[in-house]
Amino acid sequence: MIHKNNYLDFAICLEKFFSDYLIKERGASNHTIRSYRDTFILLIDYLSKEKSIKPYNICFSQIGKECVLEFLDWLECKRDCTPGTRNQRCAALRSFFRYIMYLDPTHMSQWKEICKIRLKRYVKGSLAYVSVEALKCLLDYVPVDTRKGRRDLAMLTLMYQTGARVQEIIDLTPASIRLSKPFTVELLGKGSKKRIVPIDGNSMELVSCYIKENNLDDCAKRVFPLFFNCWGERLSAAGVAYILEKYYSMAKKEHEDLFPDKISPHVLRHSKAMHLLQSGVNLVYIRDILGHASIKTTEIYARADSKYKREALEKAYVDVCNVHTECEWEKDDKLKQFLKSLA
Repeated sequence: MIHKNNYLDFAICLEKFFSDYLIKERGASNHTIRSYRDTFILLIDYLSKEKSIKPYNICFSQIGKECVLEFLDWLECKRDCTPGTRNQRCAALRSFFRYIMYLDPTHMSQWKEICKIRLKRYVKGSLAYVSVEALKCLLDYVPVDTRKGRRDLAMLTLMYQTGARVQEIIDLTPASIRLSKPFTVELLGKGSKKRIVPIDGNSMELVSCYIKENNLDDCAKRVFPLFFNCWGERLSAAGVAYILEKYYSMAKKEHEDLFPDKISPHVLRHSKAMHLLQSGVNLVYIRDILGHASIKTTEIYARADSKYKREALEKAYVDVCNVHTECEWEKDDKLKQFLKSLA
């Protein structure tokens, strides 16, 4: 391994972190690898723009605790990242430098200082979701007279009906769809966990027509991307977000009172969970549909819905006060006469 200024080579260590540690040793999911990859792309971009350090000149001696803190602040201030995103990037960097401790213990104090950087505390916003009425309104703006519009409608409908994460929708193939009854979709979630989600006949009709229109029912195309761009390539997360934002902007312009200030593919997932909860579906089933590892994660929807909590309290209400303006014995004339005779 090449040494520079008594430090290990940054590029070689970064490559080993991904290929040896994340992929071979930990068996990290594609989602985790992409998230870590994006963190280091941003770090390299920061060092190049703000520190004038070209990618091929990056050295560990230039990356200390102060540099990492400045990078995290840059994410928030210059790139308008949320504190949650900042913490996600910070966690990825701490994981990398914990790995470097074993490769280069001679600079242990430097790596420990970086690993001791705390995650930023912040007030989490309320859970964003849209009503059934708003969702119908949004989908009404998707044109069905164009090939691309029919793709968008099938994709957004399927995303809502299954409560899928955006990456789960992107990873779908024609083989993931069961076109015969009972209609189901097989989703590949976090940690490479598969789950089967049932969908209704109307939604399946949209997806089925889309599959036939694009010849995706051909056996040779079973593993092709279900939703693809004009080059036949799998859609990106940014591409899906752009499609949703396009129709959201059109709908919000005319029905502003129906929609939140912002929308994202994850808002559709939250909306599905809230609508299931409001329909009386048990949290255990909602957990399984969303693919949560623990029901504690699913409980955020019960906590977010004040109407649901109020109705649950009203159903369970028991009048324990038993307060009356007039006592029962006072209504009984014979009883009152008897009591008076005792005096």
